[in-house]
Amino acid sequence: MKKLKTRLIVTGILSVALFLASCTKEILEEEPRSVFTPDFFSTELGVQGGITALYGHLRFLYGAWNFYNSTETGTDEYTWAQSADGNFKDMDLSGVGSITSQNAPSAGPWFSCFGAINTASGIIENAEAVGINESLVSEARFFRAFDYFLLVQTYGGVPLDLGAGELKFNTSTNRSSVRNTVPEVYTKAIFPDLLTAIENLPETPRLPGTVTKNVARLYLSKAYLTYAWWLQNPNGIPTYPEAPRTDPDGRDASYYFQQAYDIAASAIDNPGPYTLLEHFYDVHWAPNDRHAEMLLYADHTEESAIYNGADLGWGISGAEDNASVWMVTWNYTNIRSSGASTVQREAAQTYGRPWTRMAPTINVLEETFEEKDLDSRYDGTFATTYRGNWDKAGDDTPSYPNANDLPVEPGDAILSFLDENNPAVVYPDGAGESNVGAGVLPGRADFVIEPGAVSRIVYPGLWKLGTYRTDNDGGLGSPNAGLTRPFPIAKFSEFYFIAAEAAVKGAATQSGKSARDLMNVIRSRAGKWRFDNGEQEERIEDNSDALVAQTPATIDINFILAERSREYFGEGYRWYDLVRTQKWEELAGSYRIAGPNYGEHTPQTVERTIEPYHYLRPIPQGQLDSMEGSDEVKSTYQNPGY
Repeated sequence: MKKLKTRLIVTGILSVALFLASCTKEILEEEPRSVFTPDFFSTELGVQGGITALYGHLRFLYGAWNFYNSTETGTDEYTWAQSADGNFKDMDLSGVGSITSQNAPSAGPWFSCFGAINTASGIIENAEAVGINESLVSEARFFRAFDYFLLVQTYGGVPLDLGAGELKFNTSTNRSSVRNTVPEVYTKAIFPDLLTAIENLPETPRLPGTVTKNVARLYLSKAYLTYAWWLQNPNGIPTYPEAPRTDPDGRDASYYFQQAYDIAASAIDNPGPYTLLEHFYDVHWAPNDRHAEMLLYADHTEESAIYNGADLGWGISGAEDNASVWMVTWNYTNIRSSGASTVQREAAQTYGRPWTRMAPTINVLEETFEEKDLDSRYDGTFATTYRGNWDKAGDDTPSYPNANDLPVEPGDAILSFLDENNPAVVYPDGAGESNVGAGVLPGRADFVIEPGAVSRIVYPGLWKLGTYRTDNDGGLGSPNAGLTRPFPIAKFSEFYFIAAEAAVKGAATQSGKSARDLMNVIRSRAGKWRFDNGEQEERIEDNSDALVAQTPATIDINFILAERSREYFGEGYRWYDLVRTQKWEELAGSYRIAGPNYGEHTPQTVERTIEPYHYLRPIPQGQLDSMEGSDEVKSTYQNPGY
């Protein structure tokens, strides 16, 4: 993991990543540098290079396995899986580890964001002198706000002064540090930068993937929403540094909930180049990446290791690999059909490299995604069918005996996760003929596992973020390399959720945009099918009316959080959603899953110990060790409880 020795020594992003604007020739090119200095920002090329680096720095977090772990493990979406080490068990808070200042997962934003913030400040201070247009400078303003927003959600109040004054570019070697309060971070840094960015950014991106007015609107509305929750503090969660839950400008929570609603509603009415895609399946169908619903992503490419930021044949090759989905991929390559290895590791969206570090809970499969037939989002989220691909490994055997000794051919289902529990499923003792403990149903050639029998070692994969390559040449391709897909960070769909959440919290709504109206736009889209991912066949079906009819008359926060999980499952939203709404302990305080060995299918209920202080992550020990000052000074810098 990249280390920031002290937040005051930072002079820029320490490794300038190349931002790929798209898979075309439109690329922001920049020579890699070890450090940014004031002289570097005194030229137009230098300022443009700094902006390029701001896009590149997204890859140090989004797609990075440790940061991904910190956003999902320990929530109601994921727990630790069979091959998990301490990095994953610590985050689960279920008695198998504990979160401390030494944890790598929760340190990611601290060690990644401050360099980007300092680079952004250097651009903002020097751009006018070298003749850079404010629309370009506002991209730097956006990223400074983006990084501060991520930091304040993760750690509470953080320093605005990196050594040269608040929000100033710093080259000082001063090793002291003072944390600002949460209200100061929002009102001095996040809100002003985003308001300026909205005013000056273009409606359409200057290159594919660059930020626009609506990208800035999304983060301003979300920042207003999050700050409003912080002011309201319904469950008395402590903050740090200690500060009154009051706004410096005298505004209350209701004001900010209203602002969040108004900005999100305005963006919905003025989408610019963005839109909701017609089908949820297409939002994550890999050949459709970089589509009109995607507002922001950390980009990658299979065309060049340099522009990809990571090796194209092997990973993890560096800090910029997109390897998150490996963590939630079980070792499907252990499946056997009468002793034959019929499901090979493949660079394809259902497959990829298995690490078995994180597993979805049974609660997710039975409760969050209870409706699997009308709602397309379960099918468009998980890999539920593992099919024979031994022919791609050079094995020309036409068929193998599988479940019930029935023959299967390449492309046939070898193992399927059922939509519903079925008492007719018979499981073996131990690993069984499938070698992974899967059951059988009479007359079916595929092995099966019920949702209520999912374990820490065998579970549905995460299709939506899965591997995709176009250079497999009919074979298995390069499944051991980090993904060359963009990692999704923000989508146009979230405007509907932000406005709905603000409405539930009391914001006055516009005609046709009540919380229920907004949620039904999302649910209506979820009811439209064009392809059945599990069955791998066309499915033209519209269940929108049925899903809308199931929407409760009164929408509450728990319903919105359930919808957010169905929409964004496994994308790194969940810990922040539960912390913002102070629902973490309520919704994730216990979960069900079977054990870590093949053949274990009896669910266990696991209790988590989620304390109020866990709502902030610890300041990394590396930061404290690098600071000047007494032990007392350092202890007061740390968040309480750690």
